[in-house]
Amino acid sequence: MPAPIQTLTTIEAVRELVGGARAAGSRIALVPTMGALHEGHAELVRTAAEHADVVISSVFVNPMQFGPHEDLDRYPRTPEADTERLAALGVDAVFMPGVDEVFPDGGRSATIVSAGHLGTVLEGRSRPGHYDGVLTVVTKLFSIVAPDVAAFGEKDAQQLFLVRRMVRDLNLPVEILGVPTVRELDGLALSSRNAMLTAGERRDALALSRALEAAGSAADRGVESMLAAAQSVFQSDTGVQLDYLAIVDPRTFAFASDAHHGPVQVLVAARVGAVRLIDNAVFSIP
Repeated sequence: MPAPIQTLTTIEAVRELVGGARAAGSRIALVPTMGALHEGHAELVRTAAEHADVVISSVFVNPMQFGPHEDLDRYPRTPEADTERLAALGVDAVFMPGVDEVFPDGGRSATIVSAGHLGTVLEGRSRPGHYDGVLTVVTKLFSIVAPDVAAFGEKDAQQLFLVRRMVRDLNLPVEILGVPTVRELDGLALSSRNAMLTAGERRDALALSRALEAAGSAADRGVESMLAAAQSVFQSDTGVQLDYLAIVDPRTFAFASDAHHGPVQVLVAARVGAVRLIDNAVFSIP
């Protein structure tokens, strides 16, 4: 029978646990989350467990990655259910700090890890400062936990790219594991924000995955045809407000032109009611 999960709320307690595990020769995995866990998070945990002996998951709603008019207060928080789910998955410890434990100066940090230009386009253009907040808290978590590996979902492709680039640029000794997006049977990408959708909005939200499918069906005709096919989905769906639709080279995150051949990543963000959702998929242009 596995040992019961440990719930840790302080940096000191995490470092004590990690120190003991390292002394025993264990590899450490970190699964950073903002809680309201679903099957997508479970897949992150399973992947992390394949690469380490001890799995630590953080549950922390990071105020630095929310803008002044975003859904920080509405973001779902289910700490008891999250702990139960993580325990059932065999996670060794959950780190649930208060905001003041991570940001002693009142929810912000004077020292910020900048995402650079890529942090100002796509998600970064719609959510100014978002990725600076993400990279800053991820750096803090890496400093606190000192993991050998860390698992991130591929659903936020821009985040995954930026975290990997940060690790490379700052020579951080962490292997980043990208975990494929988990979807409902009808194609909707799992997201903690899905819990805020009404039944009607939940149906409307399928426009994102339908747009990706439409883009993929036009891949043999090039980037412009892919964009047109995806955009047509939103033109016929009045319940969804498209934020952006873009196609990039997943190796560089540079915008792809019609002359591009090889792998491309279609990125979409849209607002369904009051809820903002993102999705992406990779295709190949012959």
